[in-house]
Amino acid sequence: MDTPLHTIAVVGLGTMGTGIAEVLARAGREVIGIDVSDAAARRAVLALEASTARAVERERITEEERRTVLARFRTFSDLQAAAEADLVIEVVPESYEAKLQVLRELDGIVRPQAIIATGTNALSVTRLAADSQHPERVLGLHFFNPAPAMKLVEVVSCVLTAPAAVEAVTALATELGKEPVAVGDRPGFVADGLLFGYLNQAAAMYESRYASREDIDAAMKLGCGLPMGPLALLDLIGIDTARTVLDAMYAESQDRLHAPAPVLKQLSEAGLTGRKAGRGFYTYAAPDTAEVVDDALTPKPSAEAAAGREVRSVGVAGSGTMASGIAEVFAKAGYDVVLAARSLEKAEVAKARIGKSLARSVSKGRMTEEAREATLARIAPAGSLDAFSDVDLALEAVAEDLEIKQQLFATLDKICKPGAVLATTTSSLSVVACARATSRPEDVIGMHFFNPAPAMKLVEVVRTVLTADDVHATVREVTTKIKKHPVDCGDRAGFIVNALLFPYLNNAIKMVEEHYATLDDIDAAMKLGGGYPMGPFELLDVVGLDVSLAIEKVLHNEFRDPGLAPAPLLEHLVAAGCLGRKTGRGFREYARR
Repeated sequence: MDTPLHTIAVVGLGTMGTGIAEVLARAGREVIGIDVSDAAARRAVLALEASTARAVERERITEEERRTVLARFRTFSDLQAAAEADLVIEVVPESYEAKLQVLRELDGIVRPQAIIATGTNALSVTRLAADSQHPERVLGLHFFNPAPAMKLVEVVSCVLTAPAAVEAVTALATELGKEPVAVGDRPGFVADGLLFGYLNQAAAMYESRYASREDIDAAMKLGCGLPMGPLALLDLIGIDTARTVLDAMYAESQDRLHAPAPVLKQLSEAGLTGRKAGRGFYTYAAPDTAEVVDDALTPKPSAEAAAGREVRSVGVAGSGTMASGIAEVFAKAGYDVVLAARSLEKAEVAKARIGKSLARSVSKGRMTEEAREATLARIAPAGSLDAFSDVDLALEAVAEDLEIKQQLFATLDKICKPGAVLATTTSSLSVVACARATSRPEDVIGMHFFNPAPAMKLVEVVRTVLTADDVHATVREVTTKIKKHPVDCGDRAGFIVNALLFPYLNNAIKMVEEHYATLDDIDAAMKLGGGYPMGPFELLDVVGLDVSLAIEKVLHNEFRDPGLAPAPLLEHLVAAGCLGRKTGRGFREYARR
């Protein structure tokens, strides 16, 4: 194991194996590609030729360097070709039988000091190693797809793995320009352990017809800044692969959140495994392409859709960051806005905050000074809700307390004119409970904006069982006019985004509680392996641990699933007053401002 890892065999030349081979060849390693399928080997060579040709076109490498890279990659159909390898990486199909067969054969082929790495993302490395004649040299090396682009590599050791093997492979990953993260042996490791639980919940949400596939994916992209929606990502990964990973995770955790959603089994057994099959949650132009085409489930405009009510003026109740952000959004879109707070002074402070926000937009060249002045002129501060008597749409953005909101809606019911739409911006409370505080629940709807409202494009439109069709149509039309993206969802805890986001955050905390991985490694894994803009602990500290705990409690109370119970560590930090950035300490410590 002290030998430099110069010659490396990659067993299995599917998408992942081909990507790993490319990374190795470009980094100066001699690569032996092995696959029983001659067609797979030819595709791997063609893929490397194509990617290096693109690199030459973009002037990232020279033609001579391209020829050198291609010369380093040789393909074979016999496992005996691995005899000269210092390291063998197997990426054959995700089944114990297939992987064990490869490992057993390699025992009789490779040198005693060679390292054997499994590319599994779901199976037990310990079980695979234990079946080897030399378990001390077996470990996990989990690349992420596409391997040339993704920086994360999880280096998985078990109780049988020799430290020298881990050190050698970790050094190799660093030399390849990757970010190695050391993890222990459990299904899903860090990144997939968190990712697949979230994907499973999204599949279950879709299966329950709570929201459309398009709205679920748009909500998570626009609300969380993710590069792909969960259902599109399942299609990319492979629905059969996801089911295998989740089966392995559930076998260990017995957590219902990891029990594969039945729709995954149905699609897998029907052969609708995602992009590779040309159809999964979405339908594609052809197998192995990314182009989505319309199918029977694609939303189509309905000729019978209800006409919306006319909205010319908007009332926003509240004086905090969210209220002022929403008022700014409507005023910029040309609406006359009444911004009402508990006192005229508070409302004027909120308008001044909007003025500063618009001034920043002017300084960055996003709007003119004239447009800024015109926007501010549309906002009328008020010290009482009585100013809402003539608005067409009244939104509340007050404290996230049901009793406070119900009192406010009862007041709006008395003040607002007949036909006015009444909206709550709650992120977790019952919309229908707010509606029942009025004599016109059919006029009440949820409009969940995301913070900061001027920048975030998503609005969750929450329709209750009592909301009128024309009220729903009105809010969708208005949301589009203010240049936001509306997604429809029903009136249940968390709506789309929080119902998928916070169980994922809670599971990250549980990983730390169990001493499986560090805060830094988990954050790095999700940013590098999942493409998340922030790691879970960075995000928790930004959102606020008290806010996060409150949402977790609402979700747990609504769905009564033990897996949604707030992690004790989160409760302890909140009890200690460690609420995140706003207090200077949460999961991490921050400099006081």
